[in-house]
Amino acid sequence: MGQNNDFKNKWDAGTVIEDMGKIGIISKVLPYGAMNTEVEAIKWRNNYEISYIDGDVQVIGETTFTKLVNRGDIKILNE
Repeated sequence: MGQNNDFKNKWDAGTVIEDMGKIGIISKVLPYGAMNTEVEAIKWRNNYEISYIDGDVQVIGETTFTKLVNRGDIKILNE
C-alpha cells in the first residue's frame, strides 16, 4: 500500500489518507478509459475512488490528487 513505485506519484487501492481532517481510503484505482462516462475529461485520465469514513465517496483525478498531496492538503497515512 502507499505509493506505487512502478508509476511516478501513483498510489494503490488500500492507501489510507487524511483529506482536510477526514479519514478515507483509496477504494479503487481507475485507469484511463475504465470509467463509464460521457465526460471525456474524466474518462481519459487516471482516477482514484476515495471512500471516506462518513460514507462519502469521491472520484478525483490522479494529477489533482498528486497536487493536493504535494501541497499537504491530503496526507498519506500508511506510507
